Amino acid sequence: MNAAANVKHTKDGPMLTMRQRQLPGKVIMTILLVGFAVLMIVPFIWMVSSSFKAEREVMTIPIQWIPQNPSWDNYKVVLHIDTNKKDYHFLLSYWNSIKVSVLNTLVSVATAATAGYAFAKLRFKGANVLFLIYLAQMMVPSQLTLIPRFVMFSALELTNTHFSIIAPKLIAVSATFMMRQAFLGVPNDLRESAMIDGAGEWRIWGQIMIPSVKPTLAALATVQFLDSWNSYLDPLVFLSDWRLRTLPIALNQFVSEEGAQYNLITAACCLTVIPVFVVFLCGQKFFVKGLTVGAVKG
Repeated sequence: MNAAANVKHTKDGPMLTMRQRQLPGKVIMTILLVGFAVLMIVPFIWMVSSSFKAEREVMTIPIQWIPQNPSWDNYKVVLHIDTNKKDYHFLLSYWNSIKVSVLNTLVSVATAATAGYAFAKLRFKGANVLFLIYLAQMMVPSQLTLIPRFVMFSALELTNTHFSIIAPKLIAVSATFMMRQAFLGVPNDLRESAMIDGAGEWRIWGQIMIPSVKPTLAALATVQFLDSWNSYLDPLVFLSDWRLRTLPIALNQFVSEEGAQYNLITAACCLTVIPVFVVFLCGQKFFVKGLTVGAVKG
């Protein structure tokens, strides 16, 4: 019985020592992560606080984190509600951003899901070579194709239309690669069993494969929406009509020759991030899982 006690003590001893050795590292890592989180959230807190301040109070030193006289006036000016001040047409830009982002997300996810399935599951001549050529496009910066795209859309008289910023998103190479990796993780036995039962490729894709990669689809939709929502360069180049501009361009209205109206800018930014929070909160449970699906094949 004493021997058994000694054996148990011998087993537990190293385990406790290892935990004690790991404890300082975990404490340091926790402190670093908390510090990094605070560093990231402080500008956001300042933005929300400044959106309720008068213009003269925004840049006061030391910073007043809680406004002395909080007011919704900045939001009323931005949205042009019960005010005689300049109409910034912010709601129109808001609608344009929602329309463009939703269309870009739907189109890019649909094309990526079909192309990813084809590269992962269908066997045809030259598939690997075609996929390598497809991936080679990832090495070409989008800024490099900006002038050719502008010349092409100008020749087709498609500038100053939302189509000019939606069309380039029809094929997203990184999204296709992501979906291909997800489909590779789905066992081929499911597809073969469905084919034996007489199902065609479209039915297999829609009823078997797509439900199997829902986390990846949700993560991809989130990434594509955020990318389109934050897009600045393409709308700036292709859209000169104020009725078509999106939110990143609309924020420039609050910067004039007299200076930046930071109280209005922060209010507009607070309104701009609302859809981002909604989209991320809806897809957060799939986000991490979706990004890691396909990392280990099999």
